[in-house]
Amino acid sequence: MRNELLQLFLRRHACHQFLPDRALPREDLEFILEAGRLSPSSFGLEQWKFIVFEQAADKQALQAACFGQAQVGSASVVVVILARLAELHPDSPYVRRLMAREYPQAEALQGALRNYREFHAATDVPTWSAAQCHIAAANMMTAAAGIGVDSCAIGGFIPGELCRVLDIDARISQPVLVLPLGYCAHPAGEKQRLPLTEMLEFR
Repeated sequence: MRNELLQLFLRRHACHQFLPDRALPREDLEFILEAGRLSPSSFGLEQWKFIVFEQAADKQALQAACFGQAQVGSASVVVVILARLAELHPDSPYVRRLMAREYPQAEALQGALRNYREFHAATDVPTWSAAQCHIAAANMMTAAAGIGVDSCAIGGFIPGELCRVLDIDARISQPVLVLPLGYCAHPAGEKQRLPLTEMLEFR
């Protein structure tokens, strides 16, 4: 199992040009999305939302908002990951509903909500919410690699333009990652990573 997992991480790479005419099977897309759904999140609040684009015109509009990066327009499917903002307010029905799953007893729930309120007041919520979404994205990309689907995590986009294409209010949720999925047009090069010794410190 260890070697199999490492092989997935070695296989996964940033694809910069997909085969535009090769469709992604629906069951494969659903498997990848399920990997995102099952990801861990801070306070168990599942801060992400996934918007899936399959039409060529939509992908071209997304590409324009991503500085023209060709992998967006050529992908079989593009998933835009949004980070919840407004719904993460301590008084929101969303927070209460999700926290009640772990704390079904009223007293325990009220204590958890008090703790979360203190955290929320002291936290850069957009940055925190976006960080949770990146956990989901990493799991989705690893899951994709496991079934032979290529991906490319794109954080380079024009926020206002992307919000316009998505038709969303940035005060309610913010786009944090554009994730093209499909089949790479060119073989992946050798994996380039620093050795573990350059990034590891035991204390």
